[in-house]
Amino acid sequence: QVQLVESGGGLVQAGGSLRLSCAASGRTFGTYLTGWFRQAPGKEREFVAAIRWSGGNTYYADSVKGRFTISRDNARNTVYLQMNSLNPEDTAVYYCAAGPDRGWFGPYGYWGQGTQVTVSS
Repeated sequence: QVQLVESGGGLVQAGGSLRLSCAASGRTFGTYLTGWFRQAPGKEREFVAAIRWSGGNTYYADSVKGRFTISRDNARNTVYLQMNSLNPEDTAVYYCAAGPDRGWFGPYGYWGQGTQVTVSS
């Protein structure tokens, strides 16, 4: 069983930056991918970025490519999402997820509680 805890959300102005953290604990072996998803009010949950724990390969949604960077610290079982050039469209609850290496979009069996990111104009 894997537990995921997100942190680092908050309120920022357009053009600003924010770094989210996802700390994993428990029996993490077998969870080869960690992904970030977001869900805006009244919208469906969408994929943001993902990373492979072993090789560090990354994949990004087109909407955040060039602005967001996903990384991991294997020793600390922590995944980060560095968000730059934020705009109001990035406002959402951001979720960290972990699962097997079956594809960048999932399935992800473990989810964090989410952290709110609000970008003002």
